[in-house]
Amino acid sequence: MQVPPRESKPAATPLIDRFGRRVHYVRFSVTDRCDFRCVYCMSERMTFLPRARVLTLEELAMLGRTFVELGASKIRVTGGEPLVRRNILWLFQELGQLRERGLAELVLTTNGSQLERMAADLKAAGVARINISLDTLDPARFRRMTRAGELDAVLRGIRAARAAGFQRLKLNAVILKGRNHDEVTSLARFAIENGLDISYIEEMPFGAINDHDRTEAYYSSDAIRADLEGVFVLAPTTESTGGPARYYRVPGTDSRIGFISPHSHNFCDACNRVRVSAEGRLLLCLGQEHSVDLRHVLRAHPGDRERLKQAIVAAMAIKPRGHDFLLGGQTAIPRHMNHTGG
Repeated sequence: MQVPPRESKPAATPLIDRFGRRVHYVRFSVTDRCDFRCVYCMSERMTFLPRARVLTLEELAMLGRTFVELGASKIRVTGGEPLVRRNILWLFQELGQLRERGLAELVLTTNGSQLERMAADLKAAGVARINISLDTLDPARFRRMTRAGELDAVLRGIRAARAAGFQRLKLNAVILKGRNHDEVTSLARFAIENGLDISYIEEMPFGAINDHDRTEAYYSSDAIRADLEGVFVLAPTTESTGGPARYYRVPGTDSRIGFISPHSHNFCDACNRVRVSAEGRLLLCLGQEHSVDLRHVLRAHPGDRERLKQAIVAAMAIKPRGHDFLLGGQTAIPRHMNHTGG
C-alpha cells in the first residue's frame, strides 16, 4: 500500500451541530463481518456487504486525516469485528500517525478473539485503549450467546492485551434478562480482579432478530446497579472516556464500573460523536437514519479532501437531537448493529 506523504498540522475547524454540540469523537466501522454471531447484534444467517461497497483502508485513512483536520480528537475503530479485516494493522499505523496532527486518542472495540496474536502490534501502532465485549464467563453460555465464539480464546486475548500495556482495558457486557443477568456481579468481580474497567449496556433495538423478545429481555441499568450494590460499594465519579457511559469507582480498586443506558437514562443531550459505517455512510445519530454518503464523495472526487470536509461540515445541519428507541413494538432501526458499527 502506498503511504501518503506527511503534511504539516493544519488549523482545526470545529464541527458544531445545530444544537450547539461540538463533535470531536468519530467511530469508524471497518467491516460488517465478524467471526461471532452475537444474538443481540445480528441474525444467525446474515448477508454481508459485497467488498466493492466497503470502504478501502486507504479511504478510511483519508477519512481519519480529514476528521482530525476538522477537530476530531478521538477515533474509535469498530466493526463487525475490526480485527478480522485483512491488513487492518496498516490502518491502525496510519491513524496512529495522526497523533502528530492533533488526534488525542486512538481506541478500539473488539470481541477479543484476535487479541492474542495482535495486541502487541496494536499497542505499537498507537492504540491507547481497548474495549472488549464479554457478556458471560460461562463457556457453554458464551457459545450460545455468540453462536460461534470460544470463551477461552477471548480470555487469552484479554491476558495478551494486559501484557501489552495499554492505558486502559474495558469490558463491555450487554445484559439480557434470563440470559446473563445473573452474572452481573461475577463479571464485575472478574474485571476488578484483573484490573479492568467494565460497562454494562442496555440492549439497543437494531435489526430484526428472532432469538429473543427484546422487551422481555430488557434489564435496566438501575436493576444492574442494584445487583452490584448488594456486593460492592459504588462511588460516583465525574470521570469520562468521552462516550456515553456514566462511571462509578469501586473504592480500594483501580476499576471503574460504567452504565450505558439508552432506554433508562437517555444520554443524547451531550452527544459529541458521529460514526462512519463500513460502506461509508456518515451516521449522525446511532438511533436515527440521518446520514450522508461519504463513499460517494470519496469515489466521485478522489483525493479531494476539501470537498470531503464540506460534506462532513454540511452534515452537522442534519444531526438530530437524539434517538427514538422504544422497548416495545416495531424495531426502531432496520440495520443490524454489525452494519452500524459497535
